[in-house]
Amino acid sequence: MQHLIRYDIAQIEAYRPNWSSVLSFTEMSALELQQHLEDSANQPILLDVREAWELEKCQLPHTVHVPMREIPSTLSQFDLDAEIVIICHHGIRSRAVANYMAQQDFSRVINLSGGIDQWAKQVDPHMASY
Repeated sequence: MQHLIRYDIAQIEAYRPNWSSVLSFTEMSALELQQHLEDSANQPILLDVREAWELEKCQLPHTVHVPMREIPSTLSQFDLDAEIVIICHHGIRSRAVANYMAQQDFSRVINLSGGIDQWAKQVDPHMASY
């Protein structure tokens, strides 16, 4: 014999996540980031999480280089309230780092969507691509 379990909708609602409080970060395209950098009085930290050999190919000026694998051990070097733009080759590693940093209470994290590859294609056609 099957047992029916009845739930009060109020009980279920109590476990619904408050999506406005879910940790998140911002995504910006290369063109949006270019405009943001031009308009910002206080320049964000440009955190490049690629490997050293990738930076030898191309990089944005004034970047801070911390390879992705070293992020957990270096987070204490950054201010939780600083605006930090995370950069990688195509935006995949940087998205993972942005998500991780948001989970660690960094409040102003931006992922460069499409990475340095899109920057080279959309903003700086003279930048080397790989």
